[in-house]
Amino acid sequence: MAGELVVPPLKNGQIPAVLMPNPFYQVYLGSAVMAGADPIFVPATNENGFIPDFSKLEPELLDRTALAYLCSPANPQGSVATLDQLKAAITLARKHDFVLVGDECYSEIYSADPPPGLLAACDDIGRGLSNVLVFNSLSKRSSAPGLRAGFVAGDPELIEKFQRLRSHASAVQPLPVMAAATALWRDESHVDENRSLYRQKFEDAEEIFGTRFGFSKPAGGFFLWLDVGDSRDATKSLWRDGGIKVLPGAYLSRPGTDGVSPGDRYIRVALVHDRATTASGLARMFEILSKEV
Repeated sequence: MAGELVVPPLKNGQIPAVLMPNPFYQVYLGSAVMAGADPIFVPATNENGFIPDFSKLEPELLDRTALAYLCSPANPQGSVATLDQLKAAITLARKHDFVLVGDECYSEIYSADPPPGLLAACDDIGRGLSNVLVFNSLSKRSSAPGLRAGFVAGDPELIEKFQRLRSHASAVQPLPVMAAATALWRDESHVDENRSLYRQKFEDAEEIFGTRFGFSKPAGGFFLWLDVGDSRDATKSLWRDGGIKVLPGAYLSRPGTDGVSPGDRYIRVALVHDRATTASGLARMFEILSKEV
């Protein structure tokens, strides 16, 4: 819906561009294509801490950019953008007049310190919320993905347009869903428990994997991003030999200008089951992957 909201038919007389991290959440790509824009895949790799640096793009490309997605904590790597990185992205968006969309759905799942957000970065800059939209959800903080409830905040003019678009294009949420969402937003105790459980599962994963397959505890989110050499082969082996479902990183990325797809070597592992089941699955996973290398 963000793409429909902010992507015009032309930007500075050219086909508009939509920037997204690579690897990325697939909805970003679908939104760009449906809006008639050029999707631009910006590397988010180990070399840059898995945070895309939009400032390295050519000014000509930035001038025709209508929208940029920034996910922090990141899906799939769990990397967290610093406050300075967020402020730099906002400044760039305002300089080239594009909308910076913050996907902050994992903002309350973190290992140590709460991650900074775009709204806090705007406050630090001190020039209002122009050119910024932030999306959040109950699906991660409250483990309630089926509820389909969340919020969007940011630039007042964009929020007004978003409200008008949603009132015409989307069904109104049923009152029971709204009541459940209200109760979840008001309660923090279950979020603390949820966050604590993820920390325990990451500790279990660290004990099992050590530093093998590039394992390190992410700063946020609930995924492992493991370097297995060939994501498709590893995914098939884990399902065939261990009954374990993971997502190949190849499905979350596209080839860059060098022809290399940055997700090809990785698998995304979601630690969303109970602790005992997760630990058992990770132990089987380690055994199977160790036979492959």
